Amino acid sequence: MKLFENIPTKVYALGGLGEVGKNMYCIETGNEIIITDVGVTFPGSEVPGVDYIIPDFSYLKKNEHKIKALVITHGHEDHIGGIPFLVQTVNVPAIYAPNQAIGLIKKKFDEKNIQYRNLYTYTENTRVKFKTMSVSFIRTTHSIPDSHGIVIDTPNGTIVTTGDFKFDFTPIGPMANIHRMAEIGKKGVTLLLSDSTNALNEGMSVSESKVDETLSELFIQHKSRIIIATFASNIYRLKHIVDTCKRNGRKIAIFGRSMENNIDISLKEGYIKHKEIFVSPEEANRLDPSKVCLLCTGSQGEPLAALSRIANGTHKQITLHPDDLVVFSSSAIPGNAASIAKTINKLYLQGVKVYTNKSLSEVHTSGHGNQEELKLMLHLIKPKYFMPFHGEFRMLKQHAELAVECGIPKQNTFVLENGDVLLLNKGKITRGKKIEAGDVYVDGNRIGETGNIIMKERKIMSQDGIVVIIINIDSKNKMLYCNPNITTRGFIQIQENIDFIKELENYSKQVIDNTIKDHVLFSEIKSELISKLSSYINEKTGRNPVIMPVIIDRTRSK
Repeated sequence: MKLFENIPTKVYALGGLGEVGKNMYCIETGNEIIITDVGVTFPGSEVPGVDYIIPDFSYLKKNEHKIKALVITHGHEDHIGGIPFLVQTVNVPAIYAPNQAIGLIKKKFDEKNIQYRNLYTYTENTRVKFKTMSVSFIRTTHSIPDSHGIVIDTPNGTIVTTGDFKFDFTPIGPMANIHRMAEIGKKGVTLLLSDSTNALNEGMSVSESKVDETLSELFIQHKSRIIIATFASNIYRLKHIVDTCKRNGRKIAIFGRSMENNIDISLKEGYIKHKEIFVSPEEANRLDPSKVCLLCTGSQGEPLAALSRIANGTHKQITLHPDDLVVFSSSAIPGNAASIAKTINKLYLQGVKVYTNKSLSEVHTSGHGNQEELKLMLHLIKPKYFMPFHGEFRMLKQHAELAVECGIPKQNTFVLENGDVLLLNKGKITRGKKIEAGDVYVDGNRIGETGNIIMKERKIMSQDGIVVIIINIDSKNKMLYCNPNITTRGFIQIQENIDFIKELENYSKQVIDNTIKDHVLFSEIKSELISKLSSYINEKTGRNPVIMPVIIDRTRSK
């Protein structure tokens, strides 16, 4: 790599900084870019109608010739969900991923009819070499099998990115390779990028085996039907639910597409065993309730998820029984507390017993490390410089403060935004010029077409409604053919405000009469009407509905 010693290495995030999710990080040296992870976030109420939010690939599109590989840390949606959109936007010569993630990525490609052949499975012993950089891997512990940190050797120093991790000394799956982490730290690490999701939580996270014990006790104590809502991506949780059902003689019925996909892949790859205990919903309904466990999505109160439909009484296959036990084996993702509470209230109204992580503290544990685990990672890797990633800004800042406590000089810590660039040059780091790194909305099959203007209009419609004005015009004689007709949705009740609707129709007529004499272009008439009517409605009601004029030219229709 001596040829490239005078070329700085760039490190930047296209997603994952200042947010939980949408992880996408890039290492660039000379004419080579290595991408780690391409995730999505699931939008809240602030962006109505949007299915996913993905990173902005504009910079990568401009530098497409430099991309050498995409390397995946593990198979969660906030790390792999954006892959189908990336490979349809830019040329990605190769994707390296661990076994479980490979299965999930293939499923995504099949669903979207994407033909992509350069998928390679790596293990902890794999080493991938490029002209200026090489990539190796460290086994970590997370809530999904085959989770890894990534080590990238560059001419300007070694970079380690942890992926999502925790330290669990009694895990359900393999332990993190602490010895390898220490070896890498001993050799010397220039920059560490480390998971900040739980940086605000003190102490150590609860071991997954503790959750196993708690769930086992629930199965022993409760003799009726058990319904468990958890993250479909938490494979180790699903594994010990399956094992517990096997020990207690219960059959499992699965509800939710993502749950079905993850169970299917995990059974094929051997992460989950006992395929014989899975039954159809119809068969589950015929069995004695004490012999049944329903495993479903909806732990975050998602309105269309299985548990929400069960709570609403709208699920086609499952009806709640008064002696059912519903277990939320999950914690609330920030912003979801209200929707979860709504689902829980509906369950209580149906008379069932509900256990949450608050009422029974060990029915869930996070796959992300708390403060003491983050400190342990810092002490093992011993980086010269530190960049916290994957977290809201308060989490990133707290993680940077933990790094200072662990002996890293404050000036060597970097709390960045998406698009900020670090320049590594011969073991030293400075700031570089910022690059493009915004949010891109995916709405149905449309990528990036739903911009800020459309979002603004959707928000207005959701808050203040819409006013539609039907206008019949005689363009030949420059006059109204008949009086305007107004209808509304989400603005006011028409039957209770007939006088106000008439007032709006009369005002619209005045505006059109004054405009049509000087303007024949319909766009000008619409613009004037929107401007005047918006001000009039705001003055009268204090609200700002979307104004939508519809002009029909009666002259042309004859």
